[in-house]
Formats: sequence, structure tokens, C-alpha cells
Amino acid sequence: MSSIAERIKQFNSNRLPTYAALKYQLMAENPFRFFRGTCHLFYEDLHRSNALPAYPISWVCGDLHLENFGTYKGDNRLVYFDLNDFDEGILAPAIWEVARMMTSIFTGFESLGIKKKEAAQTAALFLRVYSSTLANGKAKYLESQTANGIVRLFLEKVMERKQKELIRQRTVEGKNGNLQFRIDRVRLFPLDKALRKQLMAHLSQHLQLRPLTKGRFQVLDACFRVAGTGSLGVKRYVFLVRNTKDFKKHWLIDMKQAPPSSLQPYLTNPQPAWATEAERVAAVQHRMQNVCPALMGVTEFDGDSYVLKEMQPTADKIDFLLIRDRYKDIACVVEDMAFLTASAMLRSAGRQGAALPDELIAFGADQHWQKGLTDYAMSYAEQVKKDYLAYFKEYKAGYFSPVP
Repeated sequence: MSSIAERIKQFNSNRLPTYAALKYQLMAENPFRFFRGTCHLFYEDLHRSNALPAYPISWVCGDLHLENFGTYKGDNRLVYFDLNDFDEGILAPAIWEVARMMTSIFTGFESLGIKKKEAAQTAALFLRVYSSTLANGKAKYLESQTANGIVRLFLEKVMERKQKELIRQRTVEGKNGNLQFRIDRVRLFPLDKALRKQLMAHLSQHLQLRPLTKGRFQVLDACFRVAGTGSLGVKRYVFLVRNTKDFKKHWLIDMKQAPPSSLQPYLTNPQPAWATEAERVAAVQHRMQNVCPALMGVTEFDGDSYVLKEMQPTADKIDFLLIRDRYKDIACVVEDMAFLTASAMLRSAGRQGAALPDELIAFGADQHWQKGLTDYAMSYAEQVKKDYLAYFKEYKAGYFSPVP
């Protein structure tokens, strides 16, 4: 088999070199950041090990981990806390999704300096709540009125944040008096003038073709956006748009390229024939989330497909670093993550090849698969550490440096 470094470099070979280099840099921070950036390694190894039963088949987000839950505003302008990254979304064994989440608990907690005992308790809690929610057969959701503890406080904080405050942080006044992006070369990067003009014209046309947005927005600016870890290197843009009826109101729209799911090579179950990869991502998100983000849609630009939605600030995720010494808060958050994961599967059950609700209920009630899953997640977390060390050694030796 190829080395860890070779597998990673091959997978990212079609990414934009400048931003792929940033991904490599971030992955060198710690094993958890490495884990977030190597979803493809996880599924390649899981498939090869044949360690877990490949059932029941369910819609999955594909890259479930502690950082892939967060808040967002729906089209109804209410704030929700839910799974929020569906780039890898696909029809796959439900247990694969849970295995990745549980591995992220073991890996993430160690990177945060949380004791192994608490990691094991938290993983067991996630599994218990996930399986009992499935067994109950009732999909639930979280908003400020139904949330508890730290998640409720988090939702209320996001609700109180004004859109104009978010805009103010990311923009400056241009020479023509209109707002434009504040290019910080950390999260926001400048675009070639010709590409910027083409993108703005494209989004303007797209918004005009949709009944709900026709005549509502004027596109003022565009730039390249950096966010996350696993998707770094794909084409991702953010647009500043203005309400045409009230020039004081502005929105940020995210436009993210959708490559194929990294699970696809390791699946044998049939998949729907999506028109584009963006259609796949949007469809899975629409099925699994209780309410989708505002302005969500798909588009094609210059031969690539993209998912569009209102921009979600990267700060709108639970920062476990801040609560690493407060186990009750951690347990509350992970419990919510567990029932949201099960609820997303129940909500999308029976669609285009997914297991029926009764099959998911029976799976949740069955205890036989749970110990094997826990053992696999714990052992793979150890493998992540070994792989990270091998990666870090090659990274420091310059293996991932751009070729002159």
C-alpha cells in the first residue's frame, strides 16, 4: 500500500495548490485536525478492514465529527443547531457514520487534553442516545425553545447577533460609497478582477431566475473564502449582496464547489443518478436537516457544480476548547449531537434506497453491534495518531511543499 503521505497527496492532487498548502499546514496542528482533513483515509481503512456490518443503509452526511454541528438561520429566519456539512453526503451504512463520529470523540478529546475516561464515557453516551433515539422512531430537532444547557445559550447568542454586525466585521466602505469585502488573507482572499466580474454576473443571473430572490438582491462584491479543513482547496466564494428595497440590509452568500463524495469508491449499494455533485449535496442536506439554511440552492459555473446558501460564520460551532474542563456541558452537547444524528436518519428513511423507519428502529434496539463499534472507534483513534505522526514527519521534511 502507498504511504500515508502519498495517499493524502494523491487525494488532494486536484485541489487549488495555494489552498491545499494551507490545508496541509492546518492538518499538521494535531491529530484531530489531521482526522478532519482525511475523511478519505478513514473510509478507505474502514472498507478494507471489513470490521463493521454494512447495514442498515441510510442517508449520511459522511463526515460526521464534533466540528460538523453548528447553528444557522433557516429560510424562516429561526436559528437551528444541527448537522451542517454535507459535502460527503451519500447513501451508506448507518454504522459508518456513527463510527466516524465516535472516533472523532476519542481523537478530539485527546487533542484537547481531556482524559481518556471522559472520552470513553462521552462516546458511550453518544452511542446510547443515538441508538435509543432510533429505537424510539421519532425524529426531533433543536431550536432555542427546545434546547437545554450550553446549546440553548449558544442559540440565544446567535439569535441576538444582528446581521449588520456580521456585515460590519467583514466589510469596509469602498470608493463608490458601497460596502466591499475586508480582505484579511486569513478567511477572505482577493480574486482576479476578471473572475470576480464573471462570478458576480453569474450570481446576479442565478438570483434573477429564482422566484423567491428575483429582484430582491444586488450583488456588490465577491472574494475567495477559506473555512473548514477537509474541503480546503476546493473552489469556494462568498458574495456580498444588498437588499434592493432597503440599501441598509446586506447578506453574505456562500458558493462552494461540490467534488464527489470520498465514500463513493468504497460503497457497493446503488446510488441515485444525480445530475451534478451539488445536486447530491443539496438533496442529502434537504432530507436530513429539519430546516435547511436560507437561500440554499445549486448552480453551475465554468464547468463545476456548486452549492449556494447564506454564509454560516465559522464561529457558529461549539468550541470544545472553552468547555473542556466542564464535563456536564460536554455531555449535554454530545447528547444533543447524538439524537440529532439519529433524527436525521429517521427523517430521511425510505428515500431512494434508504432503510425504512422500522429497519432503523430495529437497528437501534439491537445491542449486538455496539461493542464492536466502540472497539473499532477506540482502535482507529490510535491509528489516527500513528498516521498523524507519519504525516507530520513528511510534512516537516517538505514532502508537501509546492514544486518550484
